[in-house]
Amino acid sequence: MKSLGLCALLVAGIAAAQSTGTPGAAAPAVEAEKPMLTIPVGTRIPLSLKQAISTKTAKDGDPVYAETAFPFVVNDRVVVPAGTYVQGKVARVQRGGHVKGRAELLVHFTSMIYPSGYTVMLGGSVENTPGAEKTSMKDSEGTIRQDSDVGKKVGTAAEGASTGAVIGAVTGGGKGAGIGAGAGGLAGLAIGMLSRGADVRLPPGTSIEMEIQREVRVDPSRISSRREVIVRD
Repeated sequence: MKSLGLCALLVAGIAAAQSTGTPGAAAPAVEAEKPMLTIPVGTRIPLSLKQAISTKTAKDGDPVYAETAFPFVVNDRVVVPAGTYVQGKVARVQRGGHVKGRAELLVHFTSMIYPSGYTVMLGGSVENTPGAEKTSMKDSEGTIRQDSDVGKKVGTAAEGASTGAVIGAVTGGGKGAGIGAGAGGLAGLAIGMLSRGADVRLPPGTSIEMEIQREVRVDPSRISSRREVIVRD
């Protein structure tokens, strides 16, 4: 009888332990999913370049650093504060050719670092370069292309022809002027063809526009809470 009593107490204790521990083990607390802000595809964010980039010296893979110039707002919430750093890299460089082919530069943006230190990965490209002189966008991929300088080379040839004509006229009269013009023109053309086309040059502070290529989700609790001046159209 004593043994049966001990067994009964043991079974009751096990049952009580199981009933007490079951709720916690079977139904662990599940944290509610954090609300996220979304930067949609196609969003354009103005940036200011932090370092100079030139097709004369840049190489594929070189880092690119920029900073947001104005806060970006979605539904009256600042999603990207002004002063957020944007990092990228040079994806492709092509210098201007001697005879044909203009200088080209392709940059991809890869991450944003908020003032709080919060870092978000992204896919971004250059949509426009309003702060760069004599450049244009070549394609939807974001390739920056230097404007053509054919006119400049033609001008070099014309200057050479003019100079040659003057020298020829002084030394050989009318006939000499014709010969001098032809020789000077050829010399000017040769100089133009031997020189490369102009490089794409983006000095520090150049205004560029970044376009978001894929949706970016941002945790609002990790965005800097400092005061921002919200600029709207």
